[in-house]
Amino acid sequence: MEKTIVIYDSRPSLKDPLFIECLPGIGNVGKTAGDFIADSLNAERFATIYSEHFPPQVLLDDDNIVELANNQLWYVKDVGGRDIIFLRGDCQGSTQEGQFELCVEILNIVMGYGISGIITLGGYGTGQMVDVPRIFGAVTDLKIKKEYKGYGVEFPPGDPAAGIIGASGVFVGLGKVHGIPSICIMGETSGYFVDHKSAMAMVGVLMKKLDVELDLTDLQDKSEKIDELTAKVKEIDGRNQDLGYIG
Repeated sequence: MEKTIVIYDSRPSLKDPLFIECLPGIGNVGKTAGDFIADSLNAERFATIYSEHFPPQVLLDDDNIVELANNQLWYVKDVGGRDIIFLRGDCQGSTQEGQFELCVEILNIVMGYGISGIITLGGYGTGQMVDVPRIFGAVTDLKIKKEYKGYGVEFPPGDPAAGIIGASGVFVGLGKVHGIPSICIMGETSGYFVDHKSAMAMVGVLMKKLDVELDLTDLQDKSEKIDELTAKVKEIDGRNQDLGYIG
């Protein structure tokens, strides 16, 4: 039996598309940002990927119709003069070996469309509440680093020291192997919850890269709720510190 099954809705004709990975991760920053951009640009799904490396489960919709765990490829044409392929989904490979094999298989598919660059989206977990999320980057060459510094991405030397785990890291690594200009963009986040505020900061960077203007109202509303949550957590932490001092 095949380890991976790819079902095509269509086979679009694309010109030198940019490949953007936006799968779940820390704080779901990358997924939230990537899904927002794909939906805002009215991207269309063209392929669904099923694999033994995904969690062995099905998800149910409101009518209790099941869908096997999967990833999907979506496309949009002529965004700021370029085409884009998005990798979307609700899961990543469930093992180290599965992560690598899936990334290789998916990259082979999108390389068939002649991708001109790779952008992976992820979270940079701090374990602390973040008032103003920064966006960090890791690149395959210095030219890309210079470009993204102009978009406000920060590059602390050798950080993150532990490297980048999961699809966001593997795709960038494979991009370097294949000579494809690649960057991982990471939004600073506590990692405790879905971080729409960090995602909005990431979307701001991507709008500059893609040369588009998007309506951020929905993200802004959700970001304000993150501010409220941050304030409450800090208030609780402050009380705990006071109690510790007294006791």
